[in-house]
Amino acid sequence: QVQLVESGGGLVQPGGSLRLSCAASGSIFSLYAMGWYRQAPGKQRELVAEITSGGSTNYADSVKGRFTIYRDGAKNTVILQMNSLKPEDTAVYYCNGVLYAGVKMTYWGQGTQVTVSS
Repeated sequence: QVQLVESGGGLVQPGGSLRLSCAASGSIFSLYAMGWYRQAPGKQRELVAEITSGGSTNYADSVKGRFTIYRDGAKNTVILQMNSLKPEDTAVYYCNGVLYAGVKMTYWGQGTQVTVSS
């Protein structure tokens, strides 16, 4: 079993930056991939970025060149560095973890609010 806790959200002006962290605990050695999703009011939850156990990354077209996902090896943590933020980035951001224990299992954090506004 895996537990995920997000932190780092807040209010930032357009063009600014935020750094989101996702701390994982439990059966972390079983994780295949971790990622970040977001959900704005009235919108479906969408993939922002993901990273696999092999180090491959994938980004939504809307954030390519602005966001970076990476692991903190010293801690059981995945980082989402968000630069050049836009108002349309405003959403609740959720950490996601996937593992395979006979079947595919998906875990979610509680979410952290990101608001981009002047």
